[in-house]
Amino acid sequence: MATTKDYRSFVLEQLSLLDNIICKSMMGEYLLYYNSTLFGGLYDNRLLIKITDSNKKYNMQEAIPYKNAKPMYLVDDIDNQEILRDIVLDTCKDLPSKK
Repeated sequence: MATTKDYRSFVLEQLSLLDNIICKSMMGEYLLYYNSTLFGGLYDNRLLIKITDSNKKYNMQEAIPYKNAKPMYLVDDIDNQEILRDIVLDTCKDLPSKK
């Protein structure tokens, strides 16, 4: 099942506390970037982010975005914009930015 445009719009609205969020379509799903850093994506109407040392403190569940992919963290509290913003910022601290 691909991610719906309604879910994509909802997640982008929840991320509106952050400037420079880019959402790129990829085979029915979406990749999410913050300040040119790929931090996660939308897969089957789920917000998943990369696992880093800085975001382990949020105690999120691991999930597989698609077959044979590395595990990512499932963000299940996307209604809280402040926590969501903090999760993205902490995640991006440990990731390289896109060239």
